[in-house]
Amino acid sequence: MAKPIPLELPARDSREELLSRLESAPAEHAKALLAGYEVLQGLHDSGTLELLRGLLGSGDKVLQTAVDATRTPESVRIIRNLLLLVKMLGEFDPDLFEGFVHALPEAMKNAKARAQDSPGLLSTLNEFRNKDLLRGIVVVNGLLQIWGREFLSAANSQSKK
Repeated sequence: MAKPIPLELPARDSREELLSRLESAPAEHAKALLAGYEVLQGLHDSGTLELLRGLLGSGDKVLQTAVDATRTPESVRIIRNLLLLVKMLGEFDPDLFEGFVHALPEAMKNAKARAQDSPGLLSTLNEFRNKDLLRGIVVVNGLLQIWGREFLSAANSQSKK
């Protein structure tokens, strides 16, 4: 009967493998290491590295201060209002909102140009013949109507509490 051949593998030294990989790493990753050193130098030059070290050293105190700051009623209102603003911005049709974004700087430039002369009553009334102004008034009027309705319902719900 055949006898099995004994197979004895040498013990694997993972530490030796890691040291070997570590020795060859600078040559294999020279560009990445140089880029990393440049980033570290930039962080050091700007003082960001020292700031991060300080944050790590006093992380619990910084976290506690941040938590304490968010516990005030004002902070809670700020966070709620920011969330509502983000939600509101998500509701806008980007094409319509883009028109508003382009219109606002142009309107500010026009207002600055007209600030030197004070228009008379007739020239101001004549502006109401402009169809673009009338469209804008209709939009703002609709906004104010809806806002007034929401304001009333919010005031009524506050008085019930």
